[in-house]
Amino acid sequence: MTDRKARLSVDGLDASIDLPIYPCSAGPDVIDVTSLTKKGFFTYDPGFMSTAACESKITYIDGAKGVLLHRGYPIEQLAEHSDYLETCYLLLNGELPSNEQREEFSQAVKSHSQVDESVAALIKTFKQDAHPMAIMCSAVGALAAVYHETLDITKEEDRLTTAYRLIGQMPTLAAMVHKHRQGEEFVASDSSLGYAENYLHMTFGKAGEAAKVSPVLAKAMERIFLLHADHEQNASTSTVRLSGSSGTNPFAAIAAGIATLWGPAHGGANEAVLTMLQEIGSVDNIDTYVAKAKDKSDPFRLMGFGHRVYKNFDPRAKVMKQTCDEVLSELGLADDPLLAIATRLEKIALEDEYFIQKKLYPNVDFYSGIIMKAIGIPPEAFTVIFATGRAAGWYAHWNEMVSAPYKIGRPRQRYTGYTTREYPSK
Repeated sequence: MTDRKARLSVDGLDASIDLPIYPCSAGPDVIDVTSLTKKGFFTYDPGFMSTAACESKITYIDGAKGVLLHRGYPIEQLAEHSDYLETCYLLLNGELPSNEQREEFSQAVKSHSQVDESVAALIKTFKQDAHPMAIMCSAVGALAAVYHETLDITKEEDRLTTAYRLIGQMPTLAAMVHKHRQGEEFVASDSSLGYAENYLHMTFGKAGEAAKVSPVLAKAMERIFLLHADHEQNASTSTVRLSGSSGTNPFAAIAAGIATLWGPAHGGANEAVLTMLQEIGSVDNIDTYVAKAKDKSDPFRLMGFGHRVYKNFDPRAKVMKQTCDEVLSELGLADDPLLAIATRLEKIALEDEYFIQKKLYPNVDFYSGIIMKAIGIPPEAFTVIFATGRAAGWYAHWNEMVSAPYKIGRPRQRYTGYTTREYPSK
């Protein structure tokens, strides 16, 4: 309960409407508008820019200050001291694990990394040039068929096992998608390897051969997964919650999130960065394209700069830049033409007064796209990597929702169509 009220006066009503105000542990307080329907009103908020659709304790973003917290821990500290699976545990459970809990969680995830033969067979039915996100969405949706009869979402034990299965199998599926599109044999998961190391082995290794994965590249993939693990109530996370609010199978809800992430306005930004670099073509053309970006009448836009939420430097980008430098050094790609363009653009964005005033800093997509290209991941598969890392966050939000009383989502609308009219006589 709360004693704070927001008083709303509406033309045509004799009395004002008192709306409860609820505090938050961080960020703006929220006004509860649910009682407005009793007075015959809905709120109108296209894009949900001013609407809190749920209560959550998982992730908090302060875009003005460039802050991203998972369960209160700054993303920079997690990237430096933690790893992906420990961050998954944190998102799911609210606290960092003890050494024993960490080992138990890691082993449980690894033990569920094998994909059912029916799902592997499904992947092979797609055309080799099918978009990887289409295959990934279908494969995760197929897990709902594999794990349906034995899953009761009201039981905590079943939800925990589902978390193991999802986190364990996402990199296996991602690697299978890559192998299928390359026309190569699938590589079995190796439980002796680290999470990101195993993904790289399954993606670039050969069936039956021992793993040969660079520790620098494994660390880079680990950070990519970690930095994408969750990002509060974005479009895909909100989709998972809305889909899950119907009580559907969680793998089906996650597949819906993958479908949302596929959109270029959401998860496709790092692929767009590479497309932009290819369009610029040469360092010699950068000044021309920067001028085009500054020209409001020109449709060209620099991708990978600025962020809808962060009005300051993206905290994930700081970590990703360091990782980017390490990967390029490890692979000897400092002279790569596209990477040379990216390096020059980064320098301009950090020094040019136009970019500084508009706070168009390089974001996480700018650096992650460069890293994944250097590692050998095709640009069209970048969003598959995004989905692999984000699966833990999606699941944490779904689990948070179904672990407490919840309602099926039912947004309202501002109707501006015809009112009742008669069907014409013939």
